[in-house]
Amino acid sequence: MSDTDARAVPAPAGGSGALSHRQIVTILSGLMLGMLLAALDQTIVSAAMRTIADQLHGQSAQAWATTAYLITSTISTPLYGKLSDIYGRRPFYLASISIFLIGSALCGVAGSMYELAAFRAVQGLGAGGLFSLAIAIMGDIIPPRERGRYQGYFMAVFGSASVLGPVVGGFFAGLDTFVGVTGWRWVFLINLPIGVVALIVVSKVLKLPHNRVNHRVDYLGAIALTVGLVPLLLVAEQGREWGWTSGNSIAMYAIGVVGLVLFVLAERRMGDEAVLPLRLFRSPVFSLGNILNFIVGIGMFGGLLSLPLYLQIVKGTSPTASGLLMVPLTLGIILATGVSGSMISRTGRYRIFPIIGSGAMAVSLLLFSRIGVDTPLWEPCLTMVLMGAGLGLCMQTLVMAVQNDVEPKDMGVATASATFFRQTGGTVGAAVFMSILFGVVGDRIANAFRDAAQTASFQSALSDPAVLANPGNQPVLQMLKGGQQGGAAPSLDDTSFLANLDPRLARPFLEGFSSSMDTVFLAGAAVMVVAFVLNFFLKEVPLPTKSNLERVEDEREALPTIGH
Repeated sequence: MSDTDARAVPAPAGGSGALSHRQIVTILSGLMLGMLLAALDQTIVSAAMRTIADQLHGQSAQAWATTAYLITSTISTPLYGKLSDIYGRRPFYLASISIFLIGSALCGVAGSMYELAAFRAVQGLGAGGLFSLAIAIMGDIIPPRERGRYQGYFMAVFGSASVLGPVVGGFFAGLDTFVGVTGWRWVFLINLPIGVVALIVVSKVLKLPHNRVNHRVDYLGAIALTVGLVPLLLVAEQGREWGWTSGNSIAMYAIGVVGLVLFVLAERRMGDEAVLPLRLFRSPVFSLGNILNFIVGIGMFGGLLSLPLYLQIVKGTSPTASGLLMVPLTLGIILATGVSGSMISRTGRYRIFPIIGSGAMAVSLLLFSRIGVDTPLWEPCLTMVLMGAGLGLCMQTLVMAVQNDVEPKDMGVATASATFFRQTGGTVGAAVFMSILFGVVGDRIANAFRDAAQTASFQSALSDPAVLANPGNQPVLQMLKGGQQGGAAPSLDDTSFLANLDPRLARPFLEGFSSSMDTVFLAGAAVMVVAFVLNFFLKEVPLPTKSNLERVEDEREALPTIGH
């Protein structure tokens, strides 16, 4: 044990390794600030992304900003887990906050969508530790059977972020400038004061005992994992433009496969010192639990990325309003997590919850696939409650199942693996679903225009002098006038032109976007049906009533006896 950490947290009476409720809450206060930083950033950016993409003229490239963030956070997550197992959680949690703040400052000065994507990648390097290390620390100090008592604290953080994020994000996105800085840039700059407070609080309260383990760091495995994942994620994003069988795509496939093979070889060579020790995958619970984390990540992003676009583009709501309309989803998450956590604490049983949760997500995504331009807002809002409940029943329960299946010494790497697979699924889902959306939307809009051309309403708009004289209608009128001569459609990189169009001319665009989003939701539903079936094969392992700190202390006390 390091001297510093040993002094920071006095050993509990009796040397049991157990922390009091007050000690746990004190530590959780620091963790929650770090998680608030990441959770608030995600909801703020989500609410403002359409405005940001329009102002940077990169609507169809907006997936790069999300994908870059997810790639780096995904790749860094296993390293945070392994390094924290070796050197302790505290220094790496502080480092993750610091890196996140640097990335936030850079995002605030981005001049293009691709610059923003690069700086979001820096943010992701920090975010990779914010979630996984907080959950690992929670696993260290709280027995699995008792974690339900404390999940409400974390859900309060996500609930606050879900309510405040859209409001703050929409507020800044709607401002031309704020204290001399372009409004949307404050979406990222607001992280700086919050992060400074988080650094101060975490440095003061996050004091945990730690046994230093002398191991090598698996840098070769980390590099091989990067070589394997990045090309595959790039082709998922760019495949629709390159062509799925183009030379670029085939090269990415080949590099990715080589990287993954090298990763497996590196992990086998490193044994217990690997970033993701292969011995852990011999357990059916660990393996299937992480497969389910991966699938849930895909399905989650299928809904969470498309819903704000539906509300803002199809229904015409402002960024602030669309963010507030997402609150029912948060309420569903909070309610389901609270109920399931309480029942797990009482009964020790958890397997049923991801079964119900994945089924609820599949049904909700199927319902989302039926919404259209004329669907009243209360229908998707009700469906969001079901979607949120499904997420709440799946996310923490699957992480707990993976944590519960490993020894205390592997808590960091196990938690990181659960986060890693869910984020990998989210990254794949973000790239693939956005590729589906923008891959089909052009044809859907063209079909909608052909259908609209047969209606009296659309023809009346084309002969209306007020419509013809309005400059806001000119891009579409020129496109229609070009006809067979190749009149160019307005660029979908900037959808702000829809706000100035006559409703009769805008209708085909809205129908095209809505139909494309329905396809994305339907694909997400199919993915969650797979998760629903696989959950029936997840074995339930009894939950211990002792925390990892207590189990480590018990093992330490048993050593002299064994020695004699």
